[in-house]
Order: sequence, then structure tokens, then C-alpha cells
Amino acid sequence: MNDQPKNPLHGVTLEKILCDLVDHYGWDELYTMIEIRCFYNDPSIKSSLKFLRKTSWARVKIEEIYLNLIGQEKKEL
Repeated sequence: MNDQPKNPLHGVTLEKILCDLVDHYGWDELYTMIEIRCFYNDPSIKSSLKFLRKTSWARVKIEEIYLNLIGQEKKEL
């Protein structure tokens, strides 16, 4: 079995990550953090997921932003 108890992204889908980020920051703020055209020009979860699944550097950056967000939320508790 491949357990990853210390990996905070284990079991979290890319869609969940993106939805959480959009809920917290909004499309405009996400675009300022990482200039991805699909965040600016008619943004949608579907088009963004398609791009992020094909583009590893963008996915890594989104995961970093998500990790920073959940780290901030843990500090606030």
C-alpha cells in the first residue's frame, strides 16, 4: 500500500484544489498570482483543469498556492 500520511496533497483532487482557490481568491486574484490565460479570459473550472492537467509547471504553481493557503488556515486556528 502506498500511504502518504505526511503529504498534504494526498487524496486531494486537482478539481478540489482549484475550486478551493477560486472560492478563496477569485479568478482575478488567481490570475495576478499566476498569469494563466484561462484564469483571465472567460474563466471556468473545466477549461482551467484541462490546461493544468497538460501543463506541469502551472499545476505545480497551483499546488504551491494551495499549500500556502492551507498553511495559513492552520495558523489561524
